[in-house]
Amino acid sequence: MAKQKQARRLPAAEAMCKVRTLRTSPRKLNLVAQSIRGLNVQRALNELEFSHKRIAQDVRKALYSAISNAENNHNLDIDSLVVAEAYVGKNLIMKRFSPRARGRATRVEKPFSEITIVVRELGEAA
Repeated sequence: MAKQKQARRLPAAEAMCKVRTLRTSPRKLNLVAQSIRGLNVQRALNELEFSHKRIAQDVRKALYSAISNAENNHNLDIDSLVVAEAYVGKNLIMKRFSPRARGRATRVEKPFSEITIVVRELGEAA
């Protein structure tokens, strides 16, 4: 027997994209996510295109993916899309060791993050 189809987690006028392994700390990634929250998708893409942050290019790819999901999977109009939510979470941390003086070693932590972007279609009244 086949599994039952799962109910959709988002409302009908929303689409999302989740990127799970971004090689930056959540604190730095949240600065980029904060800059696009609530913006029109075209304005958000421009904001990410000219951002000086290295991770902005990966966030831009994620936003393109969310827009494509909205257009192809949910038949939403891409001209009326807005970045409804952009939130950041922690992921794994690579632990490395760096040699120090007198035979000691120090742990170096290299964090990974994840970002979820939800785009919403605004109605004609808005």
